[in-house]
Amino acid sequence: THELGNGKKISGQKEMQEYTSRIRTLTTNQLQLLAHGNLNSQQQIAYLSICKSYGFIRDFVLEVVSNKLFLFDYQLEDSDYRSFYRRKAEMYPRMESFTESSQKKIRQKTFQLLAEADIIDSTSDKIIKIQIVDPAVERVILDDNPNWLKVFLKSDLDIQSYQE
Repeated sequence: THELGNGKKISGQKEMQEYTSRIRTLTTNQLQLLAHGNLNSQQQIAYLSICKSYGFIRDFVLEVVSNKLFLFDYQLEDSDYRSFYRRKAEMYPRMESFTESSQKKIRQKTFQLLAEADIIDSTSDKIIKIQIVDPAVERVILDDNPNWLKVFLKSDLDIQSYQE
């Protein structure tokens, strides 16, 4: 675990706990795909595990990113994030006690994860990308819960067509 935390044992242990908790959200078939799929399917399954693990990220994708895409507005703005964060802080008062530094870190990590998952083009431009879900990933999500396709910016109509 030293390698995970940039040589620091505590950091490595925290990262290992993060990965373990994410992996536990996956079905057996999703784990198989994570272990043996192509790079694209592995990245998509890793992103799925993040969305399953972190409600904040999942909600941001479903409530902000998807809605913008469905309105043909492909540009994510900082104001979109700030509005979302304020709504969540009203629902979860504990968030209001986060320091400015912590809030900034959460924002940066959110956009970094979306860029790494190829949901947006980069953390600087934040252009929402149309998603092409790997067919193997589609299958293991449909077997689990078709609604998880929404984190890949699929509409209810898209999901309905996958199930027919």
